[in-house]
Amino acid sequence: MNYIWEVVGRQPTGQQPSGAETIQKLCDRMASSTLLEDRRDAVRAIKSLSKKYRVEVGTMAMDHLLRILQSDRTDTEILGYALDTLYNIVCSDEEEEPEENQQKQEDDLGARFTEEFIGEPDNITLLLTLLEEFDFHVRWRGVKLLTVLLKSQCAPVQSIVLVSPMGVSRLMDLLADSREVIRNDGLLLLQQLTKGNTAIQKIVAFENAFERLLEIITEEGSSDGGIVVEDCLLLLLNLLKNNSSNQNFLKEGSYIQKMKPWFEVGDDNSGWSAQKVTNLHLMLQLVRVMVSPVNSPGATASCQKAMFQCGLLQQLCTILMATGVPADILTETINTVSEVIRGSEVNQDYFASVNAPSNPPRPAIVVLLMSMVNERQPFVLRCAVLYCFQCFLYKNHKGQGEIVATLLPSTIDASSISAGQLLCGGLFSADSLSNWCAAVALAHALQDNLTQKEQLLRVQLATSLGKPPVSLLQQCTNSLSQGSRVQTKVGLLMLLCTWISNCPIAVMHFLHNQDNVPFLTGQISENLGEDERLVQGLCALLLGICIYYNDNSLENYTKEKLKQLIEKRIGKENFVEKLGFISKHELYSRAAQKPQPAFSAPEHMLFDHEFTKLIKELEGMITKAVLKSSEEEKKEEEVKKTLEQHDSIVTQYKELIREQDCQINELKEQVASLTSQSETLQSTVTQQFSQMQQHKDQYNILKLKLGKDGHVNSLQTEEQSRLRKKLEELQRQNQLLQTQLTERDSLMTSLVCVCVCVCASESEQVQALLESKELMEKELSSATSSAAVMQTEKSKLQQELQESKKEQDDLLMLLADQDQKILSLKHRLQDLGETVRSSGFLWCVSKLLRLILALDLTFSLRLKMRMIWMQGTSLTTMMMMKRKKSVMNKKELTS
Repeated sequence: MNYIWEVVGRQPTGQQPSGAETIQKLCDRMASSTLLEDRRDAVRAIKSLSKKYRVEVGTMAMDHLLRILQSDRTDTEILGYALDTLYNIVCSDEEEEPEENQQKQEDDLGARFTEEFIGEPDNITLLLTLLEEFDFHVRWRGVKLLTVLLKSQCAPVQSIVLVSPMGVSRLMDLLADSREVIRNDGLLLLQQLTKGNTAIQKIVAFENAFERLLEIITEEGSSDGGIVVEDCLLLLLNLLKNNSSNQNFLKEGSYIQKMKPWFEVGDDNSGWSAQKVTNLHLMLQLVRVMVSPVNSPGATASCQKAMFQCGLLQQLCTILMATGVPADILTETINTVSEVIRGSEVNQDYFASVNAPSNPPRPAIVVLLMSMVNERQPFVLRCAVLYCFQCFLYKNHKGQGEIVATLLPSTIDASSISAGQLLCGGLFSADSLSNWCAAVALAHALQDNLTQKEQLLRVQLATSLGKPPVSLLQQCTNSLSQGSRVQTKVGLLMLLCTWISNCPIAVMHFLHNQDNVPFLTGQISENLGEDERLVQGLCALLLGICIYYNDNSLENYTKEKLKQLIEKRIGKENFVEKLGFISKHELYSRAAQKPQPAFSAPEHMLFDHEFTKLIKELEGMITKAVLKSSEEEKKEEEVKKTLEQHDSIVTQYKELIREQDCQINELKEQVASLTSQSETLQSTVTQQFSQMQQHKDQYNILKLKLGKDGHVNSLQTEEQSRLRKKLEELQRQNQLLQTQLTERDSLMTSLVCVCVCVCASESEQVQALLESKELMEKELSSATSSAAVMQTEKSKLQQELQESKKEQDDLLMLLADQDQKILSLKHRLQDLGETVRSSGFLWCVSKLLRLILALDLTFSLRLKMRMIWMQGTSLTTMMMMKRKKSVMNKKELTS
């Protein structure tokens, strides 16, 4: 306190200032001091008073502390003091253990100051920016303050962080901090931040949380790690529970494969620490989140497949059969394996092949069932085994057949214990919990499987020496009538209801025993206690199934006679009331929520999840069947037959329409193919027409050249032959196109006929095909007209070619005359004494023109070369004229 008096100033002797006065002076000093050292001393003094004078500091100093956080960002020491003070204000002292009333006051006070702090959203944003400071004291204290704010007011703080720019990203950076204290407290902060907020969970997962958390778990030693591993697993559970997006992201990112090393438990399982048990328990929960029955079936199936492919299921089965594993870990492992194999055929087949390491080896299913029917085993373990057996048989007709087969006389092996023997032993043992579990397990072997219901009717049991064997069905009814406990009766009644429902042969076998119907009517009609009302309701359900699925093969127990018996012995209203009591039971609602048996005590095990579905399905139908009169029933049967006939007709039409749809789809594909072929042919025709036009232009150019120059005879001959070849090629292509168009025309006609025949009964489809036919006919006529245009162009080109031949013949004659004239001129020049040399310039120009025409240069270049050639020709002519004139002058001079 001496330090505080130095800060606030000395007081007169004998006067001790109150806490509020001291805090007020410190607040004034924070607000008015211009020196950073003075403000720092004042904040440090307020921090030391914040625990003892929490109300005063929170009321008077909070605004000043927030201003300090904004204005003195450069001084990390004063920031640390201010954050510590704010933490002390909003958080109660965790080191002390106050009384209940005092603790409540502390919590109320913390909630009050937290609401005041987050009342201004900018305060949370300011706190998030301070987390970017690398200084240990600032960052660590900021993390602790934000964590306690989230604990007190989670939803409002989450909303502010969610809209804050880069808010979640700043918090994710804490996991990359090299200082373990900050990283570990950052894990606790993210745990609070991700609770129940799907949007934040998705952002955290997107910020590469899975990769970083799995790395930390591996660095810390996986299941052998400490509390940090537990914190990482808790954060992973927050990110994945009820978040299908993150679950899919985890699976697609191949992170399931990285979980396998977690479950590599060694041979020595004697020393399991409490932390290791906790870690492995959370790891198993994490696997269960991915394959939970409440997830979408597609997502669950893909995760189950991934777990089998990476060997995770095999690793879990190894723990299942290992020795020395703690009971709670073994129980959770059984539950995890149950959900990994539930509804997955591949995983169920693998689990059926797992053997326990015993001598001789026994199937894992048999070993587990031995624990289920053993009354000395823990209750939670027996529930887990029952759940595992149910999941193994869920939608597994092959597994159901294998279980029932172990009870049939032809497959019983006296030298070994089978699953069927264990179930029968538990069904009729002295332990009521074993009776119930065995009855439910056997009922799951019959679920939605008519074949196994009929096969189980063959099972015979030897009750005692010297007495003939009795059927399993009869033995179950005998046990019911022997005054068993309520739990045993409920289990047997659930088994019987599941067995004979939707199985008329089993109903007939049940009614064949003359004692069964009187026993049921007697149970329903009696006035029993509250505990027996559930048994009465199940007896009513069993009797109602005997009515609803009765095929009237037994004369004494037809539907009508059983309804008359109910009306006389019980009363229809009383029967319906007893039947309706089942679905109103409290334990019925609990069992209907999820497949896993979850009971707080053994005596609460009364309903099975799948059986609640059966009750929901049958209750209404049985009520209607019992209340209806014979006349109404006959009318309903007639209506039912009519509806069945109608349904059969509708089914036939549906099949016909389905076939027609298939044919129409095939025809549509053919039409599409023909359309593309038509487009290809059309483009080919256009291309050929363009080529013909180009050749026509080239021919015109050549014709022009032949008219002006007679020295390119050989060049014209080559061009003529090339054009003739092109024309022949075009004729062949035209013939091919005509053939293809003819074939397409015939095929289109046949397709239209087929479409009309197939869809004769469906006017709308026929109309659509007719429209398609008209469209295709238009396309065909368009293609035919295009072909006609091509034919016309071809004939024109042939005529032009013939004219060109005539012109070329005339040109040849002119060229021959010109050659004679040139030759005579040469001779005359020679006679005059002049030396006549061949014109090299003309020869070069001629070769160049031939090369240009061979390379098919542009028309403009040809014109330029033509001008050069003409200039050269005129120059040569002028030279010859000059020479001739000079010779004439010489002759005149000589004469």
